Amino acid sequence: MVKLTGLKKIKTAVFISGTGSNLKNLIKFSKIKNSSISIDLIITNNSKAKGLRFSNQFNIKKNVSSFKDSKIAEAKILNLLKKENIDFICLAGFMKILSKNFIKKFNGKIINIHPSLLPKYKGLDTHIKAIQNKDKVAGCTVHFVTAKLDSGKIILQKKVKILKKDTPTSLAKKVLKQEYKLYPAAIKKIFN
Repeated sequence: MVKLTGLKKIKTAVFISGTGSNLKNLIKFSKIKNSSISIDLIITNNSKAKGLRFSNQFNIKKNVSSFKDSKIAEAKILNLLKKENIDFICLAGFMKILSKNFIKKFNGKIINIHPSLLPKYKGLDTHIKAIQNKDKVAGCTVHFVTAKLDSGKIILQKKVKILKKDTPTSLAKKVLKQEYKLYPAAIKKIFN
């Protein structure tokens, strides 16, 4: 086996469904010299996802897969991931649940960022739940993806204070700012 000198970046796919602000942040992170990943593929289930614009902007391949039949969509995506030699997946606002079979094929190589302090508030509407329950803190979690929704091993978490004046929207903005710091930090923790 040939030993490579210098850092060989891990080929990564980012799965999105919306604006792609975490995707953009991960692309910026991937461009720094000591980053362990390169973003080589953007995958979405939403042809109108605003985040797709980063494909052209940063010259990254993209794939839009309708999840009307998730088995077919996942089979196509798995073939594409293999073809592109993708070794790592970051979910960044991807609003589809991947099957147990898909996750098994990438076991331990899929991570997700979730806008709550897991195990609290799995799934959707995390900020509404935190405010309704009069929590003092909210936050975000980067975790490994398993077949059980938002239940994989936690890599890193970041807390934010919930103020009396906070609304789900203002809280979401505060948490998102922390997500931009947390996701790259979690990737560094995995690969360094």
